[in-house]
Amino acid sequence: MKTLNILMLMIVSLAAWAQPNAPDIVVSKDGKGHFTSIEEAIMSVRDYKPTRTTIYVKKGIYEEKIIIPANKCDITIIGEDAEKTIITWADYAAKDKMGTFKTWTMRVDGRGIRLENLTIQNTAGRVGQAVALHIEGDMCEVMNCRLLGDQDTLFCGTNGNREYFRNCHIEGTTDFIFGPATVWFETCELLCKANSYITAASTPEEEAFGMVFNNCQIKATAEVDKLFLGRPWRAYSAVVFMNCQLPSCIVPEGWHNWGKAENEKTSRYAEYKSMGEGASPLTRVKWSRQLTESQAAEITLDKVMKRETSWDPAYAIK
Repeated sequence: MKTLNILMLMIVSLAAWAQPNAPDIVVSKDGKGHFTSIEEAIMSVRDYKPTRTTIYVKKGIYEEKIIIPANKCDITIIGEDAEKTIITWADYAAKDKMGTFKTWTMRVDGRGIRLENLTIQNTAGRVGQAVALHIEGDMCEVMNCRLLGDQDTLFCGTNGNREYFRNCHIEGTTDFIFGPATVWFETCELLCKANSYITAASTPEEEAFGMVFNNCQIKATAEVDKLFLGRPWRAYSAVVFMNCQLPSCIVPEGWHNWGKAENEKTSRYAEYKSMGEGASPLTRVKWSRQLTESQAAEITLDKVMKRETSWDPAYAIK
């Protein structure tokens, strides 16, 4: 009996040790949390709070257009279940002439925001630009999230900002990952739903890195048979696919110049060890690069994310 009691005590102690830290704020549709709205929870956080705040969101469909303003920093929002904790809205660029950059379902302006186990979707459909997640805050991290939309699903802004995505599912049609930020995508799944372009980077000339996709898997729906890795939204667009699995629908040339021959002189497109039926290094456009092993070794998370202030993403693979 004494041995059994000791064993039970050990089990309870281990269970308690394994429990995650209790969140600061709980959001629940059934009213059993602190708030029923995610944005209300965000706005309750003290402006420029010096310590991190964790918001736990229980399963449910949250029909909200959410902004995390610049004065709300170092907030972690964790969903109970990535497929069942859903944030949804349906604005699009032509609606009331709002333009692309007001169509977001969630906009992140705060610094040091982390998003985990969430679905963020724009359900406007194929009606033009309709952003699901719009980021303008530096050092934003997104892990195990589903970003769903059609054209312009994910906006990665702004100049000089750093973002990190890991184990995310991102889907769309045209230019569905776009913007000027420096972004690292690790072990993400990209689902392409139309003949079009995956990326439309607008990397500033002075930035050494733009979008880096590492160990990612590119997939496509059955109707897709002509897919480009990217096209330059701005002249110095920088995109690298490293160790990525590419489907057969990737066109042999790989990249597009957006109908401007001058973009071929400045765009910075590269691949390293692409795999799958869509990998075709010998047929890529001459103005893209196939990296050597030594060149690829220079593209590390530390170097890509280095600025005047160093940043080691909490969700990064250590």
